[in-house]
Amino acid sequence: MTDKTAPSPFADDAAPRAAGADTTDFGFRNVPTAEKKPLVRAVFDSVAGRYDIMNDVMSLGIHRAWKKIFVTELGAHPDLTLLDLAGGTGDISFGWLRAGGGQAILSDINASMLGVGRGRALERGLIAGLRFAVMDAEAIPLPDRSVDRVSIAFGLRNCTDKDAVLREARRVLRPGGKFMCLEFSRVQVAALAPIYDAWSFHVLPRMGAAIAGDRDSYQYLAESIRMFPDQETLAGMMRDAGLERVSVRNLSGGIAAIHSGWRI
Repeated sequence: MTDKTAPSPFADDAAPRAAGADTTDFGFRNVPTAEKKPLVRAVFDSVAGRYDIMNDVMSLGIHRAWKKIFVTELGAHPDLTLLDLAGGTGDISFGWLRAGGGQAILSDINASMLGVGRGRALERGLIAGLRFAVMDAEAIPLPDRSVDRVSIAFGLRNCTDKDAVLREARRVLRPGGKFMCLEFSRVQVAALAPIYDAWSFHVLPRMGAAIAGDRDSYQYLAESIRMFPDQETLAGMMRDAGLERVSVRNLSGGIAAIHSGWRI
């Protein structure tokens, strides 16, 4: 369902939203809220050039299959527009366009990540279908009811105020629009848990040091997964933000999950 009378989704006229609590998590550390975004930005400045390798390492390459499922569930159509939050190097936007979706806004708070995404779009001949925006997902500079789909893949856990992201996602969706989040989540198969913990906290940081020369960033990324709300908690947060018909699809035993919700 598309409201063709709504303002252009590519306008830049929204005011920033206020921050929340005095402290927040940065991995297993508790830091002043104002410090988290610069700390996260430094992590992704460090890993931007190797981000796709990083995802392959973190998921043993399975993230590619997860993203294909995610893009399919977005329901691409030429008449629909996509806002890809924390879109980084562009996998979701590219998948959307290849599936026949309409114009996409590839956004990220980190200019280094967005630069990698732009370069990849040029290489793939997809630049015509994309707009690029350095954008904070907690204060989206778009009008109300201006896009048909909002996606965020492996980005919500790095946001300081996740509730604000969810509220903003609903605000910019047109009625009948869909929000989708793909994120590492809580393992649902007990036998996998110790293996997953050993991989995350012992193997992954060492591989980060060997492959990217950056153990600390990979350590943070592993910790950030554990600090992220579990499936039911995130589903409740989405409902609290006003999204309806919220559903959860576990992938690979809950190592990752797709959360979906609609603006009715």
